Amino acid sequence: MSANVSPRPSEPDVHLSVFLHGARFDFTACLTAALIFVREHQAQHYVDAVTIDLGATSRYPRLPCERLYLDP
Repeated sequence: MSANVSPRPSEPDVHLSVFLHGARFDFTACLTAALIFVREHQAQHYVDAVTIDLGATSRYPRLPCERLYLDP
């Protein structure tokens, strides 16, 4: 499977913006992976350090290890 293909093509892709240790990282992820990532990130880091939006996603790389965030 190509690195740019969603592991869940039936779901919308979202823009995931992560602010960590003074740096901002932008990714594309399917909605399920993004929501689970946010939940796990908030449990370990600052609550407001991640945002999700439905804007353009094609310019961002996919979330690394996105498949790991598909099951809670």
